[in-house]
Amino acid sequence: MRILIVEDDEDLARQLQGALDDAGYTYDYAADGEEGHFLGDTEPYDAIILDIGLPIMDGLSVLEKWRQDGHKTPVLLLTARDSWTDKVAGLDAGADDYLAKPFKMEELLARLRALIRRSSGNASSELTCGNVRLDTRNAKVTFDGQAVKLTAQEFKLLAYMMHHKGQVISRTELTEHIYDQDFDRDSNTIEVFVNRIRKKIDAPLIQTVRGLGYRLDDPEE
Repeated sequence: MRILIVEDDEDLARQLQGALDDAGYTYDYAADGEEGHFLGDTEPYDAIILDIGLPIMDGLSVLEKWRQDGHKTPVLLLTARDSWTDKVAGLDAGADDYLAKPFKMEELLARLRALIRRSSGNASSELTCGNVRLDTRNAKVTFDGQAVKLTAQEFKLLAYMMHHKGQVISRTELTEHIYDQDFDRDSNTIEVFVNRIRKKIDAPLIQTVRGLGYRLDDPEE
């Protein structure tokens, strides 16, 4: 899952980057509203962490422009202000959730997981497909009740496909959502990761859709 962080506080930005790293997310970072708006407007993200008090362009203006342009990416607003009027303004501007500073990083990650689940139509923190279970909270995968050891990139790829079960996903889309913007988009590593996952999960769940990409099929549906 790929996250955009838009936060001008350097210390908090480093903390957020470290927490996302530890949780297995890929992320891009912007320190002002103008750059944040550009990235959110041109790059695909699974969720956005957006501070309200930003230089050049404030967070509410950034968010309003995204929504006016039809961008539906889930947005978690951060602010040092905790009045009900600020919360209402943020939600009315199109925010999906709101977190006042200071906050516990565990709460932010939990809210982020919930936003991503809801945006893909999943209610539980545990995603299932056939005999495969993926725990988004603890970053664990099991097959027939047995733990499956995946690399960080293999887990990111499988998690994205589990969130979009039944949909045809191109290699480009997978690359865009498991790597940051600086990654070589022409890489053939997606095929390598898919083949590795297939070997580790002994079930024909990941189907190749010729000329289009891959689809994760649930045999029980």
